[in-house]
Amino acid sequence: MLTLSRQLERQGAAFQDRAPWWGGDLQTLRNVCRPQTAALPGQSSAMAFPMSFPMAFPMSDGSGDQLTGTLHRPMSPAKDDPSILLIHGLTGCEDSTYMKESALFHLRRGRQVLRLNLRGAGRSRHVANGYYHAGCARDIRDVLDGLDDASLERGLVLVGFSLGGNILLNFAGRLAAHYPIAGIATVSAPIEPLEACKRMMEPRNAVYHRFLLKRMKQDVLSSRILSTGERKDIEGARSIFAFDDCWVAPQNGFRDARDYYERTAGARCVRSISVPALLLHASNDPWIPVRPYLSLQKLGLPNVAIVISRSGGHVGFHERGHAETWHDRMIDIFIKSLVGHEVSAP
Repeated sequence: MLTLSRQLERQGAAFQDRAPWWGGDLQTLRNVCRPQTAALPGQSSAMAFPMSFPMAFPMSDGSGDQLTGTLHRPMSPAKDDPSILLIHGLTGCEDSTYMKESALFHLRRGRQVLRLNLRGAGRSRHVANGYYHAGCARDIRDVLDGLDDASLERGLVLVGFSLGGNILLNFAGRLAAHYPIAGIATVSAPIEPLEACKRMMEPRNAVYHRFLLKRMKQDVLSSRILSTGERKDIEGARSIFAFDDCWVAPQNGFRDARDYYERTAGARCVRSISVPALLLHASNDPWIPVRPYLSLQKLGLPNVAIVISRSGGHVGFHERGHAETWHDRMIDIFIKSLVGHEVSAP
């Protein structure tokens, strides 16, 4: 991992923004301004990729909830490459632009891809009363338990975006050893949730904060049968911290928002990860502080490569000279190193 880390670090240091997406904010907003429009092979190009179908995964907690997703199987699979499981971020779903772009990236390389909807997100909101949170690692375990042998035959690489990355670190640090995981990768994960929440509530992020809080409320209010008191608490929350304090924390067995943030912090799980891991982050991410990543870098963990690009924003990484995102290309290098393919600079 040391040689790979150094190679990827050089790529991160050399990152240059693709015009006109200059700086962290425009990098972050690009996915909203220019959503992914290319049809995924498997959905509209049946002649090339006929194997694309929805899946459902029952949860083992007795709730009756299910997670849903779309599995894409390429016609000509890469010989040795693992399957890819994509996990979306806060207020996202399988149809988020970054999820579809990454799915297309890996399908073009012959890799099977599962785009997952977490509990209460996307199509999962129709088959789940619960809602995902930053530490719902057991939901990922239940999805892996529901995959068939063919999907696990060459191992799995799990990729988590933003909050999905923090969920993935919770899973990897606690449960991944029981599954055929080839590796994991995170993109712009809020590995210290309290610090991320404080950053989001800063005055410079007021527009982002209002947008996310509105989406969070809409998602829960539309997907849950709520009491009058619960609905009033959610509607009355004036910040993400207040939302987590009055709703997310008590709904999931945490004392309050601070307890929730502390116990689900992905940074605390990284030391326990026993599979190869790649953590990607941008130094100018306007939502997620870089400090926790710099602290982890100093530990020199043998299984973990932490790569911080000079730019890229939050789940942006639109680089000059490349149509495909920097984070997808770095994850591709990571996967090739896992399966013994020759690795060269993209």
